[in-house]
Amino acid sequence: MIDIGKGTPIVLIPGLQGRWEWMRPAVEALAKHHRVVSFSLCDEKTSPFTWELAMAFDNYVTQVGAAMDRAGLSQAAIVGVSYGGLIAAEFSARYPERVSALVLASALHSGWQPNATQQRYLNAPRLMSPVFAATAPGRMSPEVAAAIPAFGARLRFMAGQGARIAMAPASPTRMARRVAWASAHTFADPRRIRARALVITGEAALDRVVPVQVTEQYMNELQSAQRVVLERTGHIGLMTRPGRFAEILGRFVDDRRIPA
Repeated sequence: MIDIGKGTPIVLIPGLQGRWEWMRPAVEALAKHHRVVSFSLCDEKTSPFTWELAMAFDNYVTQVGAAMDRAGLSQAAIVGVSYGGLIAAEFSARYPERVSALVLASALHSGWQPNATQQRYLNAPRLMSPVFAATAPGRMSPEVAAAIPAFGARLRFMAGQGARIAMAPASPTRMARRVAWASAHTFADPRRIRARALVITGEAALDRVVPVQVTEQYMNELQSAQRVVLERTGHIGLMTRPGRFAEILGRFVDDRRIPA
């Protein structure tokens, strides 16, 4: 668990890979003006939080509250990234009194189902992990080039992100299990969410991980939710454009106007 910065508290929940370290650029950008609490998901070996196999997806919902308790926070802005959006929305529906604002960034929705290619990875995560790794540059290169046009800066970003991934490797088996847990979970009615909500996506043509239409489903369920497109990004805009991501998110959680 990491707890840095001062200001409005933000709890930042990682995506399917389960490691907060992959989001370090966003954490550092947000911490310039806000207090940021983040963590690796509780079934990661490095996590200090406990988990039980029988609790399945509920492990992660419980972990959000436990992290807030450790940080001495009765209430905070809850931010879910990708798979973390499922966790953030579920926590917000169950514990509305603890949520000052909800932000869903390129988030999976409870109605999402893996496509045929993704299902092959999930059926044999260890066997297919080399294929997944080999095809990752093809999925990510267009959005990285759009976000970081300068070749030298792009190389530095790729080297830095590669180092973060190498130092905090993801487990294909745990990732597949997380999808299975979410698929089997009965989610709370999102209409129970009382907090102000912001839905952030990248551009539809650049997100090759979670289709923008999947995240947009939250707009039909969350009353008065705001919608922002993080321009020149796809799925990993919080890493490729962390400053802009922090500006949008920060203004929202502080209840200030988000600039166009």
